[in-house]
Amino acid sequence: MGGRDFIVDPREIDYSNIVADLEEIRRANAQRDAMEQLTAIVYDDPEQNICIGYRDTSKDEFWCAGHMPGMPLMPGVIMCEAAAQICSFHSRRNDLLGCEVVGFGGLDNVRFRGMVLPGDRLTIVLQVIKLRRNRMLTCRFQAFTNNALVCEGEIRAIPLPIDELRRKISNPK
Repeated sequence: MGGRDFIVDPREIDYSNIVADLEEIRRANAQRDAMEQLTAIVYDDPEQNICIGYRDTSKDEFWCAGHMPGMPLMPGVIMCEAAAQICSFHSRRNDLLGCEVVGFGGLDNVRFRGMVLPGDRLTIVLQVIKLRRNRMLTCRFQAFTNNALVCEGEIRAIPLPIDELRRKISNPK
């Protein structure tokens, strides 16, 4: 899954075609505030099962002060979270898993290949590679800044048992 095998060539992404802004993303994804890792979706194709979105970063990100002082780098786990949120958005918008809330089920073959700095635009390209409705969605993803691959891997999404979670939250032991 290296640079010769792009899901979509990053130079061909049309950022002027906003398919979903932050408010539309919020209709599909539950994350809010500092945990929101998407700015917009610029491509969502249920036929090809490809979704592309981005996160514009700034010097005010919660991770800047501590990761790492004097040399702020976006943590790899945040890049993976952004990929998970693209996956969740694509799944919910196209009803792939048939659930209300999509959860992060796992990561495989993740590689970090570059740095993301405050002020960079992190673009995530996601492609579904396996779907078992009501059970699991597996996707490969590639993340870019300035057309350079900075992260790639595979991600799994699962339907969360939302009714059970709500019961546990409202009736803690």
